[in-house]
Amino acid sequence: MIDIKNAIKTKIKSIIDTWDEDGIYAISFFVYSNEAYEYNGFSNVSEFLISYNAESDCEGAGELDEERWNYAFWRQDEQPIIYTSEKNPLTDMLYDWYKEQGLTNLGEEDYESSYDEGRYIGKGPVGHYELLSLIADIALELQNEGYVKERFGKPLPIIIHGLEYPWYDIEATKKGNPNGEANTFLEACKELGFGW
Repeated sequence: MIDIKNAIKTKIKSIIDTWDEDGIYAISFFVYSNEAYEYNGFSNVSEFLISYNAESDCEGAGELDEERWNYAFWRQDEQPIIYTSEKNPLTDMLYDWYKEQGLTNLGEEDYESSYDEGRYIGKGPVGHYELLSLIADIALELQNEGYVKERFGKPLPIIIHGLEYPWYDIEATKKGNPNGEANTFLEACKELGFGW
């Protein structure tokens, strides 16, 4: 059995342990698929990168303002964990894990069953929702183990998302923040109409 979860978690911690900026208020777990992404012969596959946002990035923004919570306004200085730009061990390990899970048509999406009355209800291309769920499980462990609180001296939300905050990003963020760490973000999403 491939232990992809612990491998990714170890990499996440090694990156977060290097962050030393004051005022970090949210951690970004960015899971995103793009038709231009190709790896191991599959296209439209998902990548996973991490970053953070700090108070200095949104000075003057209110607690629920879009500038504070919409990734489009963030600095977007990500560090890759799973990426398609070159061969790398974690991405290879993920693809082996996909195979172990019985996923063979990575990147494909059933567009006909992905919409209901014009509203997107799909789960993204094959492999995306599975990676998102895995990342939510890792976030849950980081929160429950007290890693984030200990590292930053206070609870911080781990926002699990792509660019458009569909329902499954909201679901993953809720799961990854079991003690209410992301409540302000979720309230802002509701006000802004993301994922609801």
